[in-house]
Amino acid sequence: LNRRYLASLLDAGSSVEEMEFNWDEYLEDTGATAAPHGSFKHVDTSLQNGFAPGMKLEVAVKSDQNTYWVATIITTCGQLLLLRYDGYGEDRKADFWCDIMTADLHPIGWCEQNKKILKVPEGIKDKIPDQEEFLQRVLKGACSAPANLLEGLHRGKNPLDLIAPGSRLELQNVRDSLEAWIVNVVENVGGRLKLRYEGLDDSDKFDQWLFYLDPFLHQVGWAAQHGYSLQPPLAIRSLKSEADWQEILKKVKEEEEESSVPTDLFKDKPVIGVHSFSEGMKLEAVDPMAPFVISPATVLKVYNEKYFMIEIDDLRPERTTSQSYVCHVNSAGIFPVQWSLKNGLHLSPPPGYPGQDFDWADYLKQCGAEAAPQSCFPLLTSCDHGFKENMKLEAVNPVDPEEVCIATVTKMKDSYLWLQLEGSKKPIPDCIVSVESMNIFPVGWCETNGYQLRPPRKAIVNKQKKIAVVQPEKQILSSRTVHDGLKNQELNTSDSVVINGKYCCPKIYFNHRCFSGPYLNKGRIAELPQSVGPGNCVLVLKEVLTLLINAAYKPSRVLRELQLDEEAAWHGHGETLKAKYKGKSYRATVEVVRTADRVADFCRKTCIKLECCPNLFGPQMVLDKCSENCSVLTKTKYTHYYGKRKNKRIGRPPGGHSNLEVAMKKPNKRRKRRKHFFVHKKKRSSTSVDNTPAGSPQVSEKKSLSSSPTQSELSHSLAQERDKRKRKLRTFSFSDDENKPPSPKDMKMEVAEKLQLDSNPLEWSVADVVRFLKSTDCAPLARIFLDQEIDGQALLLLTLPTVQECMDLKLGPAIKLCHHIERVKLAFYQQFAN
Repeated sequence: LNRRYLASLLDAGSSVEEMEFNWDEYLEDTGATAAPHGSFKHVDTSLQNGFAPGMKLEVAVKSDQNTYWVATIITTCGQLLLLRYDGYGEDRKADFWCDIMTADLHPIGWCEQNKKILKVPEGIKDKIPDQEEFLQRVLKGACSAPANLLEGLHRGKNPLDLIAPGSRLELQNVRDSLEAWIVNVVENVGGRLKLRYEGLDDSDKFDQWLFYLDPFLHQVGWAAQHGYSLQPPLAIRSLKSEADWQEILKKVKEEEEESSVPTDLFKDKPVIGVHSFSEGMKLEAVDPMAPFVISPATVLKVYNEKYFMIEIDDLRPERTTSQSYVCHVNSAGIFPVQWSLKNGLHLSPPPGYPGQDFDWADYLKQCGAEAAPQSCFPLLTSCDHGFKENMKLEAVNPVDPEEVCIATVTKMKDSYLWLQLEGSKKPIPDCIVSVESMNIFPVGWCETNGYQLRPPRKAIVNKQKKIAVVQPEKQILSSRTVHDGLKNQELNTSDSVVINGKYCCPKIYFNHRCFSGPYLNKGRIAELPQSVGPGNCVLVLKEVLTLLINAAYKPSRVLRELQLDEEAAWHGHGETLKAKYKGKSYRATVEVVRTADRVADFCRKTCIKLECCPNLFGPQMVLDKCSENCSVLTKTKYTHYYGKRKNKRIGRPPGGHSNLEVAMKKPNKRRKRRKHFFVHKKKRSSTSVDNTPAGSPQVSEKKSLSSSPTQSELSHSLAQERDKRKRKLRTFSFSDDENKPPSPKDMKMEVAEKLQLDSNPLEWSVADVVRFLKSTDCAPLARIFLDQEIDGQALLLLTLPTVQECMDLKLGPAIKLCHHIERVKLAFYQQFAN
């Protein structure tokens, strides 16, 4: 987004005043959720930059620019690569980011070809005594980064950007798969291509929209290589003479080099397998031109082992046209006989069929045909696709492919969705699409790629919504509300706008094995998807944070932790997130970053905010062992009780009014504020969690220090508490404003009752704590201790306020539980503290 574009908006006059569709408000108004980004595999593939984790390349050594060393790609983020020099093993301390466009990067073998020096960096020189032997070992079977993406005109470009208007491709004929013809790319919208047959010049009558990974779309030269005929389809053949078509073909071959598309762009296309259909077989099918009903169909022709043609059955004697199209074994919308019946779906009888009660057995007998066996449909199985009923997405209108509409999942069967399209120019029935269809897209795809999304007829629009946040001497403007107060706003150039995926967020992985901390429920974390994204940074990170909030013991509490402080500096983009807890709704403004290079840092810092492992989620996948060694840590090693801390209310974002939304309360009753007791250990540098992001481009990471209090430290802390108790024996510590100390009558404590322990509570495992609780009258609460992984160290640090806050217990049960905890503490002082 630049000043010229802003000026064009201003010049448009009334267009600035038009209402803008807002997905966030629409989802809130309809109570629906967006389909997960990870469910759209073709979009995921389109955002890859051609580099992949594990690839190796030769990189200039920073300390000596005249020498190079082999590095491995750790992760990719747009045109940025996170690299690690080979020889560092699992040590992340020297990871570094580099920009493909500016860094001195080369494919493996470049140094040898150009007489450059490969030399071990100083930091790992002592680990590699024999350089030649080491290189021979690490490069054996290694995959080099693509040379064409590191050098020449294609350097640093997203492969998708190489399909520019004017590029040529070959398109198979859907009426005869043994034929193909050249098509020109008229427009590229995030990989969705508007194609025009070569020779039609400015005529758009026969234009088609296809995603670049469509199985019928190929690079120029494909037909000749595979023995297919290169000639215009029958629908346009009569528009020119045979001589004209041959002249066009000759011109294309002369200009082939300048209009060609790199062949490796299609390496991720689905591989077409061998089918086992025979002519005359019957099946059920959905017409791709009108995918609203399932009808009986016939295999009309078999071309070869890969392609065959089917025809939608029509029994009318007067019919003049047929609905036929080419298929392959992976084609969507073809089903075995009786599939509709088994799934409780309506099968539309063929036109001209007598009566409405269609029966396959009678029909096969009447036609003298056989049903295609189940083995012909290998992909017709249920899969974990992530879609659910009532989810929202964006989908192409099959009647008018120019339109991309809001869609709602109304029904699911096996790997198929029924979509209701909203806002189409002409109302249409629910569309039947495969979950792997390349005509469906995640929420926000149109906005990300600058394409017009058809809003619903009764659009939920962004009515003069101002979310610009004022800082001293500067204003930052959200690109989504650029029309609000446009003349008086100053655009911050660092506020990157996402266009064609160039500033897309990489995949964010949920590393389920990592430590989940005191706020997040480990069981719910385990149920989260393996990854989210890639896509628009703001949308992906917002989805990630929403999933985390919903995976919390108390969603409102996590929302409070993530909320922007009023004093905080503004570095990103404010997004409103919501949480529901005990029938009440909460919302707060949370800052998310907008550019790919800041995603890793953002994820790590957010993890530390939530007192979980810094690798719990982020652009790096933890495979076997977490670099933080968090699998052996317990809650006490991430949290520490310092007493009261100032209550951080969900409410006022910087520069705005209170945005806390809760259920209506009676006006005369004031709710007392509860104080919160889990805090970060910011004052103890020797036990702090490392806050430096892995591989930060600006700061090299310091070695992460253990945040675990030693047994002697804990004993010392507990001994100090014991000394205070010598002056006045107190069974409980009441510091919660909301609760009054119970009367002696209510407490009924037997102080004289002593507990004799067989082992030191400091060494108790979670199972030991659970076993102890089950021996008391608080046995029903043992499950909470198991779920929250409370071991002996954590048990000794529990007090009444923390028990009430973290376990959500009422005062009575909390007091009863604390009585037993105090008995353990007293026994610890007497038996083990010295």
